[in-house]
Amino acid sequence: MSFSSSLRLPPGPRRRSLLASAAGAALLVGCSGGSDSGGSGGSPSVADRARARAARDSEGLAARYATVIAAHPGLAARLTPLRAEAVRHAEAFGAAGTAAPKASPSVSARAAGPGDAAGAVPESEKDALAQLAAAERELADRRAGALLEVPGELARLLASVAAAGAAHVFLLTEGDG
Repeated sequence: MSFSSSLRLPPGPRRRSLLASAAGAALLVGCSGGSDSGGSGGSPSVADRARARAARDSEGLAARYATVIAAHPGLAARLTPLRAEAVRHAEAFGAAGTAAPKASPSVSARAAGPGDAAGAVPESEKDALAQLAAAERELADRRAGALLEVPGELARLLASVAAAGAAHVFLLTEGDG
């Protein structure tokens, strides 16, 4: 007797699965034991600088999301969860004052985030999404490159947030779904 499967699963991961996986990984890494101090991969000053930079980068990315949401309100439902992730990442790295989820059009160009020196939001939604994806990709790559320079716990957090950034790139570049 042969068994045929009448259930067909859609190809590839679903958006909610990716977000849940990325969020869960970030929470697990953030809650795991260990210490950033100790000589197992870098001096505390290297770790402190890397942590501060990661916090600033996540704050800038959250600000960039807010700017795009303000310029393209039709993208708010799609981008608000990703912006919230960037805020949580900034907080995980020790940033303060990033919790306000407002999409303010007065965000400065300086806080626009990685990959966007001018801070200008493209007129088309598609281009705005592509710009956010490029910023996420550049930041994820930079964080992955810094893993060998920082101690264990911070390296795990950077790796987790870089993986979440890669998932964000996928979500930003997938079709209209």
